[in-house]
Amino acid sequence: MSSYQKELEKYRDIDEDEILRTLSPEELEQLDCELQEMDPENMLLPAGLRQRDQTKKSPTGPLDRDALLQYLEQQALEVKERDDLVPFTGEKKGKPYIQPKREIPVQEQITLEPELEEALANATDAEMCDIAAILGMYTLMSNKQYYDAICSGEICNTEGISSVVQPDKYKPVPDEPPNPTNIEEILKSVRNNDKELEEVNLNNIQDIPIPMLTELCEAMKTNTYVRSFSLVATRSGDPIANAVADMLRENRSLRSLNIESNFISSTGLMAVLKAVRENATLTELRVDNQRQWPGDAVEMEMATVLEQCPSIVRFGYHFTQQGPRARAAQAMTRNNELRRQQKKR
Repeated sequence: MSSYQKELEKYRDIDEDEILRTLSPEELEQLDCELQEMDPENMLLPAGLRQRDQTKKSPTGPLDRDALLQYLEQQALEVKERDDLVPFTGEKKGKPYIQPKREIPVQEQITLEPELEEALANATDAEMCDIAAILGMYTLMSNKQYYDAICSGEICNTEGISSVVQPDKYKPVPDEPPNPTNIEEILKSVRNNDKELEEVNLNNIQDIPIPMLTELCEAMKTNTYVRSFSLVATRSGDPIANAVADMLRENRSLRSLNIESNFISSTGLMAVLKAVRENATLTELRVDNQRQWPGDAVEMEMATVLEQCPSIVRFGYHFTQQGPRARAAQAMTRNNELRRQQKKR
């Protein structure tokens, strides 16, 4: 047995409870602080979990951010600047670097005809830029200058080679106009089963109340004329997904359903997929780009639904797993082939 182990043997039979009973409240508080597990180098933890609370002073009141900033600025101005170890005098020491001139060897010297020498000497920056592009010196210019010079039959570069550090100017693309659909009129037309209404497009309308969307899905159960129903980027969640699932179980006229770019979780998507199995008229379904990835179980369910529903010929979703992706691709190929054979008959 080593000397270190012999030293530890005397602590084997110590009664820890007896020691704790003899400690004062101050010593117990100090022991509790020492036993706290802290990780000061973990930047993912908040400050209260990276360092012990050593503040003994009670709070003086709520946080006043402007007063705190004013106090910090005043304190920074009052702190005396540290003196430099070597004071700056502005004196320049040493000699400036002069790059030596490189003499071109005789075998590397190129002699052009007098006409070409004169043309190059009198060429402008734009002409030199076009010549460099034609000779393949694409590293001396931007991509826009290079392709403009290659694809155009005349001199079109006006900035010159020196503009390589300048960004290309592009025309700003205006935002798409807002969706002009009147939701109340659409809801009224769907309830009245208006035969002129074949498409319900509520894309990018983000302030639709959840009860109104629920009423619209409820009205779609008995509608027989609407062929396309789109709720892209409407901030719809699982309650709307459940309403859409109930609508799919009863509606027999809908052909296209698009609920992409929403906040539907895996539970809501699973409810929609189970309802699609009971619908034999839906031919297009798009559920991609939700707020969170639905998971492997939902992707496997998507592949199973496509295999069991030959009526779906267009499906919008980007699979992340190879197995469901291959099954879905094979099912879509089979469904489209069945649709093609039905049209021939």
